[in-house]
Amino acid sequence: MADTTTRTLKLLALLQAHRLWAAADLAARLDTTERTVRRDVERLRELGYPVDSVRGAGGGYQLAPGGSLPPLVVDEEEAVAIVAALRSAASGPAAGLAEASVRALAKVTQVLPPKLRRRADALRTMSVTVGDDVTAPAVEAEALTTAALACRDATELTFHYAPAARSGSAPRRRRVEPLRLVPVGRRWYLLAYDLERQDWRTFRLDRLHDARPEKRRFNPRQVPGGDAAEYVRDSLRAGREQHAVVVLVHADAGLVRQRIGRHAEVADHADGALVTMQIDDARWIGVAVGSLDADYEFVDVSPEVLHELRGRNARESRALYLADRG
Repeated sequence: MADTTTRTLKLLALLQAHRLWAAADLAARLDTTERTVRRDVERLRELGYPVDSVRGAGGGYQLAPGGSLPPLVVDEEEAVAIVAALRSAASGPAAGLAEASVRALAKVTQVLPPKLRRRADALRTMSVTVGDDVTAPAVEAEALTTAALACRDATELTFHYAPAARSGSAPRRRRVEPLRLVPVGRRWYLLAYDLERQDWRTFRLDRLHDARPEKRRFNPRQVPGGDAAEYVRDSLRAGREQHAVVVLVHADAGLVRQRIGRHAEVADHADGALVTMQIDDARWIGVAVGSLDADYEFVDVSPEVLHELRGRNARESRALYLADRG
């Protein structure tokens, strides 16, 4: 019975991690026969898991959405990631997710083993968060999850996209092949291949509405340069809203890279770390660099950004003073 239970749980984990499994592949992964796989699938169905069978040469088994959510099987790394994501969503800009995230976080934390709870707490302590003084643009929860699933499943996606407010243009329907969701600073971006314009485009998630996955699936294209995150950053640098800021942080470069490396370029320097940031809101500097709890000074900053930064905290005031002297 123990072997059967263990095998069934492994089967469930495989089905939750993959869109479609051939019976032969499942049998190989579980070191059993296809007949046993069929019996285990029936056992999962009896327990309430909606496992669909797809016939034909390219067929197999897949876990379908059900009327109620059955228990999930996750490993330790996934459990910590879930807690971290729920904490972020509870205080993040995704519209409609905060309250539900708090409820889900309470349920998950209640059953989390002490060891994993300590790991989740350590991750939260070492993470950079955006304070209430910087308002992040709200992202529709439905748009975020729909885009994420379309990226995962390589499914064509259509949506209405609102241009920048200053353009005065009306939202337009877009049809794309989504590749990745990329967080940059306080915003989420969707990198996708625009089928009408026949080129790569970067879309801000807070401007994306009425997202709908289509039936057509595709083979993901290779993004120029091979790095989706770097491609998005490059496209943002070319935008008129972005400002380049170079800051010398008097702290270990490795620590700085660990804390804010996903938001900036960090280079080793004799006096600490040289941080280059592409920003669209000067207040983000105080949030990201200020979270390091280290002195810093501006090496290269535009007059417009300097003007926006006046009246901040003491450490930032000292950095501004050094910038003015330079």
